[in-house]
This record gives sequence, structure tokens and C-alpha cells, in this order.
Amino acid sequence: MAEPRTTFLDPALLAKLASLQVRVRAVVEGVIDGLHRSPLRGQSIEFAEHKEYTPGDEIRHMDWKAYARRDRYYVKQYEQETNVRAWLVVDASASMGWRGAPGRLTKLEHAATMAGSLGHLLSRQQDSVGLVAAADRVMRAVPPRGGASHAATIVDTLASLAAQGATRLAAAADHVLEHAPRGGLVLVFTDLLDPDEHVVRRLGLLRRRKHEVVLFHVLDPAEIEFPYEDDALFEPVEGGAPVEARGRDVRRGYLEVFERWLEDTRRSAAAADVEYVLARSDVAIERILIPFLARRERRLA
Repeated sequence: MAEPRTTFLDPALLAKLASLQVRVRAVVEGVIDGLHRSPLRGQSIEFAEHKEYTPGDEIRHMDWKAYARRDRYYVKQYEQETNVRAWLVVDASASMGWRGAPGRLTKLEHAATMAGSLGHLLSRQQDSVGLVAAADRVMRAVPPRGGASHAATIVDTLASLAAQGATRLAAAADHVLEHAPRGGLVLVFTDLLDPDEHVVRRLGLLRRRKHEVVLFHVLDPAEIEFPYEDDALFEPVEGGAPVEARGRDVRRGYLEVFERWLEDTRRSAAAADVEYVLARSDVAIERILIPFLARRERRLA
């Protein structure tokens, strides 16, 4: 029988993503040579700036050409290339287990596929990747580490998740805040069906701790379009009494409320400096991730 990790790692998808690098716009701190700039100064190949010599500076970094031009002593400082710590935050609440049509991925499967693919890419470029899966509490947590075997652990953990419980993203945000002492990259995958109307603002707390936050808003097309016309029994997926209604009678009101909520979510993300990506579960993963990664490459070029 195939190992669980094959569930979420599509070789064809990874081949399409391989030429793109997941990079962060913020300067991050780290200790392993990789693909990300660091504010730390050290021995590296990329020159940063001159600093006037003071007793104690290393003579081997002296810039003798600068001395010849200015008759003053200067030492060279360098910009280290370093790795980033990335956290994959996956909403595994009951609402994420829903699919709007047979044969379509559940929202949790869709989120796990995206998270597993990005975790794989980050590991390939020598970054440390961790995972937090949460509902009303943190259900699974894998500390950030590097290496191919750790990437496989992340994917296996994603494959084992079952959608259950209520949505409380604050639990996942608090876990990252507690266990991530320095700025990194936080990728959040959720449908945002959270009773806390300020949940996006809560994610903004991570930005104030120097983390870069990307919110992948995972929604089924049925939630976006409400295609129901006939009488149906609508059952809340996270508790509450079912409601019997005719689809065509409630569609207009539902869509007005939904579109207003979606616009408020985008506005809240922008105010919190959280990057927002709509991730419909009927859209191929590469059509979401490739434009996302390409935008980041252009920003950092």
C-alpha cells in the first residue's frame, strides 16, 4: 500500500513549481546558508556596506582600496544568505471537511495539498518548516526543521488529519506566537468560518512580531455561488439546528451577505498587512500556487 505522503504530493504539480522559489519580502534572521537575506553580518559572498574601522574589527576585512582613496581605514560588512522558518497553519475544523459536489476535494484536502506542496518546496531550498493543525485547539504540531525526511513527516501528518471540532484560529496563532521567537513566514489555510469576527486582525499580531503572513482562504464554489434551487435541509457543519428552506428563496440574501463578508475579509487582511489569496477548491492547485509564487518573485526581483 502506498505511503500516506503520496496522497498530497503530486509529482506533476511539484515539477511545475520547481522553478519558482518561495521567498519572503521581510529580512529574516537565521543560521543556515540558504536563499533568504538576513540582517546578520558575517562571512558571505554578498557585500553589504563599508564601516569605519574601530579597534577590535577583523583586519582581514579591511578594504585597502578604500584606504588608498580616502586615507582612512574601512572594513567590509557582508549580507548573509540564510534560511527562513516557515509555519504551515492548517484549519482542521469540521467545516473544512465539507465538499459541495461529489468527486471534489474537501476543503481540508485542498488545504493539505497546498500546504504539503509549499512545505516540500521550502524544504528543498533548505528552509525549516513546521506545521500547526488546529480547530478549537491545537490538534497536531510539528516543530520547524529542515531536510527531506522532515518534509515527509509534515506531509504524513497532513494526510492523517480528520476534520472535526469548531473553528478557533486564535489557538493556532497563539501557538505560533509562543514558539516562533523571530520573524518568519506563516502560511495559513482556512475557510475563516470562525465566530471571532476579528480573527484576521488576530493574524495581524503575527505581522507585528515580524512574521510575514499569507492567508489562503479556502472555499468551495458552492459556498461562493450557492447553486441550490429546490427545497433542502441545510445543516450547520459545526453545530446548530438544521434549517429547511427553498434554495431559490434564500439565494439572493445569502449571496449579499457572503459577498459583503468576503469584501470585509479582504479589507481586514489589507489593514493587517496580511497577504490574501482566494483558494477555491475547484481550482487546480498549480493555478493558485504558481501565480502566488510568481508574484513574490517579481516583488523581490
